[in-house]
Amino acid sequence: MEETFFILKPDAVKRGLVGEVLHRIERRGFQLTRLEQCQIERTTLEKHYSDLVDKPFFPSIADFMMSGPVIIGTLAGVGAVQAWRDMLGATDPAKAQAGTIRGDFALGAEPGQSLKNIAHGSDSLESARREISIWFGE
Repeated sequence: MEETFFILKPDAVKRGLVGEVLHRIERRGFQLTRLEQCQIERTTLEKHYSDLVDKPFFPSIADFMMSGPVIIGTLAGVGAVQAWRDMLGATDPAKAQAGTIRGDFALGAEPGQSLKNIAHGSDSLESARREISIWFGE
């Protein structure tokens, strides 16, 4: 059984999509093992996106991610990391298939703004462990 990390981003919270996304997680058979609403602090965000901090687009990511509350959590199940990524769909909502979370709900981005794609999911088991440690101090 694997455990992976997720963030339901400010756009998901503002648009009232948290329940729908959590429902999809549970309907798929995964167990929600941690769930918390929080306001992201920049220091935590910089640790999470350490590979992007020096990129010119990072300030727009930071502004978006700190623009409102988020839901952070973990889900567990067989093949959870890849299955969650598959459920999310392509990072770019314009390329996400219908039936995926991003394909069904994400709005994309306005010019010069950060991509609003509803949710984050760890891209590997190693990343999941690292992100769980950052966000939940484990």
